[in-house]
Amino acid sequence: MSTASGSLAVLRERYGERYRWLLLLSVMVGTMASIMSSTIVNVAIPDMSHYFALGQERAQWVTSGFMVATTVSMLTTPWLLSRYGYRATYVGAMLLLLIGGVGGGLARDFGLVLAARVAEGLAAGVVQPIPAVIILYAFQPHEQGRASGIFGMGVVLAPAIGPSMGGLLVDWFGWRSIFFMVVPLCLASIWLAYRFVPVTAPGGVEANRQGQALDWRGLLLGTVGTLCLLNGLVSLHGGSHVEAVGLLMGAVVAVACFIAWQRRLLRTGRKPLMDLRLFQYRQFAMGSVVAFIYGTALFGSTYLLPVFMQLGLELSASHVGTLMLPAGFVLAATIAMVGRLADRQPTHLLVSTGLGLLALSFGLMVFVGLGSSLWMLVGFAILGRIGLGFILPSLNLGSMRPLDKSLISQGSSAIGFLRMLGGAAGVSLCGIVLEWRLGAHGASLTAGASNPARIAAFGETFLMLTFLCGLALVAAWQLREARADRQQAYLVLMLEGGCAH
Repeated sequence: MSTASGSLAVLRERYGERYRWLLLLSVMVGTMASIMSSTIVNVAIPDMSHYFALGQERAQWVTSGFMVATTVSMLTTPWLLSRYGYRATYVGAMLLLLIGGVGGGLARDFGLVLAARVAEGLAAGVVQPIPAVIILYAFQPHEQGRASGIFGMGVVLAPAIGPSMGGLLVDWFGWRSIFFMVVPLCLASIWLAYRFVPVTAPGGVEANRQGQALDWRGLLLGTVGTLCLLNGLVSLHGGSHVEAVGLLMGAVVAVACFIAWQRRLLRTGRKPLMDLRLFQYRQFAMGSVVAFIYGTALFGSTYLLPVFMQLGLELSASHVGTLMLPAGFVLAATIAMVGRLADRQPTHLLVSTGLGLLALSFGLMVFVGLGSSLWMLVGFAILGRIGLGFILPSLNLGSMRPLDKSLISQGSSAIGFLRMLGGAAGVSLCGIVLEWRLGAHGASLTAGASNPARIAAFGETFLMLTFLCGLALVAAWQLREARADRQQAYLVLMLEGGCAH
């Protein structure tokens, strides 16, 4: 297909009003694949650890390596979209995700498994900011909440169904089988991309292959800062305190250098990796704080919960997946409902409600023990997923609606980067706190029999996540719009409603 026949204008003319929904469906399939690849491996970590004789710290890098790669590659999405356009960027990422899935399933060495996870993470990081850009460009303000809800409902079905299917596959065919689950989704997404995803860049402009080069220095500083932060967190408990302080100081220096370099690029008229003008918008700045803390709690718990159920409560991988399945369907239904509310209700109220429910679900995990009913565990998981359902469609909209159109791609990338950075830190933080509390209780994850001390250590780690959600609540309240902004938004909706009639 030629560039002209694949342009945004031609595709809109060909498919009419339904085109924006077909475009959203196309990127939804790829996003489902990337999210499934991030979460499904968690149910296989115990079996993988046994196969490769890994300790807790090395096994954790199966998740952390993916998260680091995803976090860093998110910063490249605006540049890739402007230089290569939607289709080339999206298809390239899907091919990399496909290679990572097949490579991880066939690997015979842990180093190759880790390399495959990094490849999957790089692909996921490029893909995940794209849907928010499409929603804010292709849909009117009064449709954006509904579009976010429908998109979110579809996307969360992947992690809802994935762990259940993954648990069964691990029990029946071994841990390798879970890597191949992304293959059909990747193939479907590539086929859809060549039909519905435009070759043009955001805003319908032509991709500029001769544009400015990628800010490699900024990308290197971001990578160094991320790696220093995560390794410093791990060293705080399991390594030398001198090493931990050195690494954390290195992270601070890298971040300071990154900010100074981005400012210099802006002053000289060059394109920075992260446009710091974003943070002049109060709602975006507060949304970024929420995204970081929320990412820490969300991804930390995604790592912690399956480990707790398998090593704390001694449930099988397939049992864990089955218990999480109802919560996944509740999450999908909640997102669809809240997406519609986000078009009419203040987003700060929706985000704050979600954070409160998420905090409550973590706090209630303290009461789960070996004698607890499994329905209690399912109920607490459902409560947490209802909270997520309030946050997911609302946070990006509340943070990015005030942005100038020219900053939307940068905003989606930046807020995704901060959420994933928090997530990568959260996985490490949960591992650190869990090891600390296990040591304090004289327990171990490798002990042969379950004991109350081990479960108490898990409970105290969940309390740490409760505290983090409480901190995010403070920032979430700052997402509220000023009165003038609300009046202007109301006027726009009224005018659009009048034009529609």
